[in-house]
Amino acid sequence: MENQSRQPSHLLSTEELRVFFISHLNRIYCAKNQLVDKLPQLGKRSHYLDLQQAIGETIDIVRMQIKRMQEIYIRLDTFYQPESCVGLAGILDEAFQSIGAPGDSAALRDLSILFYMYNIESIETSSFKTLLRVADHFPDKAVVQLLVECYDEAREDKVLFRQITEAYV
Repeated sequence: MENQSRQPSHLLSTEELRVFFISHLNRIYCAKNQLVDKLPQLGKRSHYLDLQQAIGETIDIVRMQIKRMQEIYIRLDTFYQPESCVGLAGILDEAFQSIGAPGDSAALRDLSILFYMYNIESIETSSFKTLLRVADHFPDKAVVQLLVECYDEAREDKVLFRQITEAYV
């Protein structure tokens, strides 16, 4: 059987990388705005203080990430154009649906919230890491630095939610 894993026959042009980057930045920007809207509600539905505080901190971090992404748009001489972020929005919606079962203990409801928060942060870290690799090909290295800051915060949030989860189990 012939080996199916092949290297690309050509490298992507700078313009192709730019189009990819902006499109996916738009998706993350959309998702971040969804988080700012929905996380306060999720925080109110959590029971234990450690989770409430972690969600509150995440909201502040997301607001800072949105500001950084706005700076990236300016540096790339473009602007946000709405694109679908149905996937991340769906994860948030599913988090709301899975935490309100009557009869569930407060800890079980919080564990459900943690499950989705950890997954959201995993998606964000992967997304920022991919954008970082693409941004390395751009002349403006400030874009890379802004993304590094977003990535580091998402990674730290992921660790925080994992640590809180470990306290529940």
